[in-house]
Amino acid sequence: MLRKILVVGGAGYIGSHMVLALQDADYQVVVFDNLSRGFADAVGSGPLVIGDLRSHADLDACFAAHRIDLVMHFAALAYVGESVTEPELYYQNNVVGALNLLAAMRRHGVNRLVFSSTCATYGEPDHIPITENHPQRPINPYGRTKWMIEQALRDYALAYGTQSVSLRYFNAAGCDAQGRAGERHNPETHLIPLVLAEAMRVKQGGNPAGTALRVFGTDFPTPDGSCVRDYIHVADLCQAHLRAAERLLNVQSQGAEFFNLANGQGFSVLEVIEACRKVTGQPIMYRAESRRAGDPAVLVGDAGLAGAVLGWRAEWTNLHQIINTAWS
Repeated sequence: MLRKILVVGGAGYIGSHMVLALQDADYQVVVFDNLSRGFADAVGSGPLVIGDLRSHADLDACFAAHRIDLVMHFAALAYVGESVTEPELYYQNNVVGALNLLAAMRRHGVNRLVFSSTCATYGEPDHIPITENHPQRPINPYGRTKWMIEQALRDYALAYGTQSVSLRYFNAAGCDAQGRAGERHNPETHLIPLVLAEAMRVKQGGNPAGTALRVFGTDFPTPDGSCVRDYIHVADLCQAHLRAAERLLNVQSQGAEFFNLANGQGFSVLEVIEACRKVTGQPIMYRAESRRAGDPAVLVGDAGLAGAVLGWRAEWTNLHQIINTAWS
């Protein structure tokens, strides 16, 4: 019998790519999403249950209608700036919602979870690359909400036997290489789609000098003065989730486990813009602005533990190839 996976937040960017990866791997997939940030047409052919994590009734109806073997949770709100100005929204959705999900799983006898976490739980880095034993000192409500659920998963493993794998992403990027899914956020805050939107504007006849593309900080202690980030292709993220699911379903996990998902190399904002120029053939311009509060100069992850335990490593390591999938 095919295993059935519940993808919570499966109508969003990473979730919709995960649905495709699971279907490609011959899993049955059910999507649970409130469509506040996702899109129904991104889900594909599988069942879509429209519901909210803050509703016990919505969750119970979903679990009652489908025999679920494992849950993947992608339904967090993830805008750092918004989390600072609207913390209640983030604590309600990301913390209360996740705890409601865990409670529903317990009520319906499901004890396997792959949790979408983030490098934002680390805060300002003490060393680069960042490993899983780096102190966790999140500096914004978004990072704190993810950190809180990681702590809850440790406690649930001890008390209830909940088996979980938390995957701490660095910067998700790119799109399905076959063009079956894309990246849509409203508002868009990710660097690569913002640069590509500017390239499209110019390609369609816009004046390059009229750019709205902004670079926040050109005076960081980095080779070109712009901040450096670790970009990991969404397809690589999905493969890591598949490895985590297999580990849980094969009863190889040990309580609550935590892994970084990273490319292992950093690219600066200006390097990303230059790569986008080459991929698109467009004369992309930008406006230099002051640094944003709380932006570290460099964030690069070490995914060696995921390699050793999950047998995973990033395959999409070429920045131009990553950008090309997003442009296509």
